[in-house]
Amino acid sequence: MRERALFLVLITERSTMITPAFDLSQDPEYLILSVRVPYTRTSEFDLYIDGTDIKFYAKPYFLRLTLPGRVVEDGREKATFDIDKGLFTVQIPKEVAGEHFEGLQMLTSLLAPRGSRSAKPLLEDISPDCSESAGHAEAEDEEEFDWQVEQEVYVERSEEELSGLQKYGFGNKRAGVFARLQEELSDVIDVKNPDSTTKAERRQARLVAEASAFSPDHYLADLFEDDEIKRLLKFRPWWTNLCSSPEQEGELVTPFSDEEKEQLRKFKNQSYLLDKTSRYQAWLSLVDVILAYCYEVRSTEGEHNVESPWTIRKLSGTLCWLETYSSLQEVLVSFGRRVVCYPLYRHFDMVAAAVSDAAKVLRSGKACILKCLLDIHKVFRQNDPAYILNDLYITDYCIWIQKIKSKKLSALATALQKISLQKKDLDLDIEELEEAAAMVAEEDEESSSGSGDSSTSEEDDEREAEERACAKSRGGGGESSKDGPLQPQRDSSVPQEGAATALSTESSVHILPQTPEGVQPLIQELGELRIAQESHGGPEAERKPSQQSIASSGGSSGAILLECSPGRNPFLVLPEREDPHSPDFIS
Repeated sequence: MRERALFLVLITERSTMITPAFDLSQDPEYLILSVRVPYTRTSEFDLYIDGTDIKFYAKPYFLRLTLPGRVVEDGREKATFDIDKGLFTVQIPKEVAGEHFEGLQMLTSLLAPRGSRSAKPLLEDISPDCSESAGHAEAEDEEEFDWQVEQEVYVERSEEELSGLQKYGFGNKRAGVFARLQEELSDVIDVKNPDSTTKAERRQARLVAEASAFSPDHYLADLFEDDEIKRLLKFRPWWTNLCSSPEQEGELVTPFSDEEKEQLRKFKNQSYLLDKTSRYQAWLSLVDVILAYCYEVRSTEGEHNVESPWTIRKLSGTLCWLETYSSLQEVLVSFGRRVVCYPLYRHFDMVAAAVSDAAKVLRSGKACILKCLLDIHKVFRQNDPAYILNDLYITDYCIWIQKIKSKKLSALATALQKISLQKKDLDLDIEELEEAAAMVAEEDEESSSGSGDSSTSEEDDEREAEERACAKSRGGGGESSKDGPLQPQRDSSVPQEGAATALSTESSVHILPQTPEGVQPLIQELGELRIAQESHGGPEAERKPSQQSIASSGGSSGAILLECSPGRNPFLVLPEREDPHSPDFIS
């Protein structure tokens, strides 16, 4: 009688029924249902409990749930209502204390009535309505718009025509979608004509496009200048911080935000009748999409940006080329090729990191996968026209994943971890490119080190030659000492305060039998210095004739005449004393 009364109320109020926001949790003895019903009267609550069915009514809200386990109404129920928050919370006893209810986070599947199964095809004929209403629109704000433009009403294809088109989308159940989306086609997918392009043609075109997009310069730049790559590889995505579930072995506790819960409630619950081949391809395409998502999260360090829709779509062959795969190896090869061809960071280590992240997500359970799919759904939903990919793939995956068994996810994660992907598998000659680049780098390093050694040796030779020349000059200084030491003259052009007084480089020369090695450069430098002093009006004009005379000799014609101060280095610079005429000031 109670259920019948509730049913009669719903019949009269069905035109205004609203599905409220709700959440489910549990402890060993109770199932806890929280329903947000603002602006309702506390006297109007009605709750019906029967095994796996729960019906809640509070005008204008109505909620019907099908639970994964049985509950009872035995007087132990507890209910509270927070008027400020509009939150109704009820604790319902479990029929079997200690039983764990699986899938309480899968809100979409809980909204389904018991025993409902829908074999309704995903393709529906929607008759165009109000096709002529556009002709009556007013053009107040569109003065430049040509209302006389020729219009062509889209005509829906018949099922016979659709059956002849190529299939794509989730489970390969869609066809003819892009016939009316020609303007958005190039912004969503890369395949030119998906409705008439076979799977083999799509794959061949994808491989050609990837080979054309591969840039050796970009790849090598990321390979050798990898500071940013190393930083990204150290990043820890949100799924690495999940805690183990104490109630459900093998799965992690994945919290959902209020926005994500709201989106789950908006999904239309439905079942998918997939044959064995379509189901297997759906699993592989799911791995492909999760790989692209894991790369995007790592490359942006968990903060989506305006390029996030493009990155996820571009790295997934499923989303970008409507690709269907036949093995996990094909999925990894396709993903690896696209990573080194398209995104900002084109490094093979980023491929390996994404594969490891995807295996972690799959092993964390379907709640973690669902959260990833909801994040992708949000990214695409906020981007025009990437939202089309939600209709083709992501929405169906969000609904489908809630009903699969966790054991299959664990087996898929194990299989993904066992597959080995190498650079040669990408068929882009990456290994040969890296070897050639390494050889060039080694040659450049050797040439630079060789030039450095040669320049150092030349400097050492010149330094040794100058030292030998100076030593040779000192050896002959005793003979020239009889002419008297040279007296330095103060150069008026040099500042007197804090300045150093350079000894005159003007010297008389003796007859030397041979020119020592390394002296010729020294003589040239001395000559240049003498010319510079004479041109600046230095002390040469005041020098005594005896100091400027050059000895002549009848020795060998190649002899060089040089007279140096006894026991002094002509390049020695001494600080200026207070009394330049003091006897202590001797050059």
